[in-house]
Amino acid sequence: MTSQRPGGTVKLGQHEIRRIGYGAMQLEQVDTAAATAVLRRAVELGINHVDTASFYGHTTVNQHIRAALHPYADDLVIVSKVGARRLEVPVRVRLGEVEAPVHLALAQRPEQLREQIHLDLTSLGLEQVPVVNLRRADHGPGLIAEGDQLVPLDDQLAELIALRNEGLIGAIGLSNVSTEQLKQALPAGIVCVQNAYSLLDRSSEEQLQLCAANDVTWIPYFPLGSAFDRIPSPTEHPAVQALATRLNTTPAAICLAWILAHSNHTALIPGTRSIDHLEENVRTADVELDKEALAELDAVVNA
Repeated sequence: MTSQRPGGTVKLGQHEIRRIGYGAMQLEQVDTAAATAVLRRAVELGINHVDTASFYGHTTVNQHIRAALHPYADDLVIVSKVGARRLEVPVRVRLGEVEAPVHLALAQRPEQLREQIHLDLTSLGLEQVPVVNLRRADHGPGLIAEGDQLVPLDDQLAELIALRNEGLIGAIGLSNVSTEQLKQALPAGIVCVQNAYSLLDRSSEEQLQLCAANDVTWIPYFPLGSAFDRIPSPTEHPAVQALATRLNTTPAAICLAWILAHSNHTALIPGTRSIDHLEENVRTADVELDKEALAELDAVVNA
């Protein structure tokens, strides 16, 4: 096993993680053998931060992680997310400008958050989930809360603090939150924030800077865009493609390297079900962006 640490390290609560981690959501679409190959290769490459959720295939991804990596290495940090539940039969919902079938429903109530933690513990084979992110649903992308799913943030934090005090979770993170919600939650001891953020979409820049000022790790999702909710990919921007050609690398590596260079409080969790793509993502750590390159990329904005 390699001792390299892709992209350097950053603190995630009491843990030290490599700045290039792995988002496991796509493993929902493969069998155990294929998932095991990807996960074990990730660990071989020095990755020690794996992001998952019980609602990824209703514990399917968690079960893949357990089959591949249990008993877990002492430095492996498994991070989960709560706020939704898996549906066996999809329902059609409006996501942005389109209507699409989805296998998810929101699960924002405190008792539902607790239920999801217990699903994580059982399916992952853990006595404690190291970090759990609360995914709020006040706005998109994705499902938006209504009815009994409109839950005050303080009520959710109180339940997560209770779970932390009971030793069932190690630390609390947030996802899809506003600046005001982040400020409201900071006294609870937040260790990370996951918000949509990329070279093109810097609408969460204020939250990033607030995280940096409070030693909270920033973990962007959709850093390369997503077909989900029609989020554009920065890899298609002419400036990115030109720079990739000049540096003999891929547009994706340029976009990820810019995020790492933009703030040293940032960690990445690019997801893939391909070992080749996994290795490409890790090689992002080898991309060096000089002042000229950073200036070119800093000037790229989503008009």
